Amino acid sequence: MAIPLIQQASIARYIIKKKLSGQKRYPLAMMLEPLFQCNLACAGCGKIDHPKEILQKRMSVEQALAAVDECDPPVVSIPGGEPLIHKDLPKIVEGIIARKKFVYLCTNAILLPKHIDEYKPSPYFTWSVHLDGLEKHHDESVCMDGVFQKAVTAIKLALSKGFRVTVNCTLFNGEQPEEVADFFDYAMGLGVEGITVSPGYSYQHAPRHDVFLGRAESKQLFRNIFKISKERKSNWAFNQSAMFMDFLAGNQSYQCTPWSTPTYNIFGWQKPCYLLVDEGYAETYNELMTETAWDRYGVGINPKCDNCMAHCGFEGTAVDDMFTSPLKALKVSMFGPRTDGPMVQDLQVKYGDRTEATAIHIPISSIQRRTDR
Repeated sequence: MAIPLIQQASIARYIIKKKLSGQKRYPLAMMLEPLFQCNLACAGCGKIDHPKEILQKRMSVEQALAAVDECDPPVVSIPGGEPLIHKDLPKIVEGIIARKKFVYLCTNAILLPKHIDEYKPSPYFTWSVHLDGLEKHHDESVCMDGVFQKAVTAIKLALSKGFRVTVNCTLFNGEQPEEVADFFDYAMGLGVEGITVSPGYSYQHAPRHDVFLGRAESKQLFRNIFKISKERKSNWAFNQSAMFMDFLAGNQSYQCTPWSTPTYNIFGWQKPCYLLVDEGYAETYNELMTETAWDRYGVGINPKCDNCMAHCGFEGTAVDDMFTSPLKALKVSMFGPRTDGPMVQDLQVKYGDRTEATAIHIPISSIQRRTDR
């Protein structure tokens, strides 16, 4: 795992304190979206599908820090839109760091060289640079040529100035495991701290829906990728728990815990999670936690959730499992995800009159043809 010891220890203390207090639902990482505007229009993004007047809105420094205080998570992730467009973002980041929260600033890095001197290296601050693959694949993913090279240049610049840097990567339909493995090798060769990876979730408002993976496809893809890692003896460091990686490989059957990654944006506290954008908003964090109908969401519970395996929904579940089953987690940490044998059965559908596993059953031979060609 790529997370530094100071951060691991801080989060572990936080979780133990919550568990000892008997608190069932608590935030692990808060998603703070200070704006929706972006300088890219990626095919799989559902966050920029708003009218111009909404895209031009900005969250104030006071609003952002008040939300962080209200939620009080150990980690704050700042996505967008493109956060670096926000002129007051340095003040927001500075205020969060002053509260001893770990900040991950998610950026496509186009504007990073222009603004990098507005930030200071800190063990509490990380640039999380968006890269979805090697040059051709990434530029196709973001629908603009030249972005990959700009991002790589920005990564090297940030590392040279002593910043913590990670890469965040979303995998979509049609991914080739060898190409993904090559990309992971390349990313680690840049000297980044680690990689955050997740299968793309089918945003209702995304411009295209043919780019997203089903659950069965996702699991087989990750198994193929991890198998290559073992064959190559690659030294990939992921900025996620070992149990989440095991879940991606189809070895754990988890339900999502959306309250572990609450989202605050220019509309308020988003119900129930970062990915479902049409479920309404709460005015306060307390209202979000107490009045959201959490039992209406999840794999097999709500059709909107059935294909989701995203880290913002399942990382919190995986981390909780690590504390519940430390020996199991230690084994996975030592040997990596299992890449052969049967996958665990998915959760059962509970809505309507159906009773069946939620996995999308695609013949393995079909998946193999897609991934090995």
